[in-house]
Amino acid sequence: MAVTPSKDYKRKEREQRKLEKRIARDAAKAEKIEALRVAEEEAEQAAAEKLVEDAKKKEEEEFEAELEAERASKAGA
Repeated sequence: MAVTPSKDYKRKEREQRKLEKRIARDAAKAEKIEALRVAEEEAEQAAAEKLVEDAKKKEEEEFEAELEAERASKAGA
């Protein structure tokens, strides 16, 4: 005589599949959020580095302008 699975067994299997799908969706969401956070941090770091680089470049340009003005005044004297 063949034994068929009970309705309770089928229900438990269906609920388990739903649970596994929900866990997979939540994991994907968490991974996406983490990727966005990392991208934001990298963008902030790049922006900070650019600010420092721009400040150094401006300082160097000002120094060069002062040096050139000093050379011009010495040459004229």
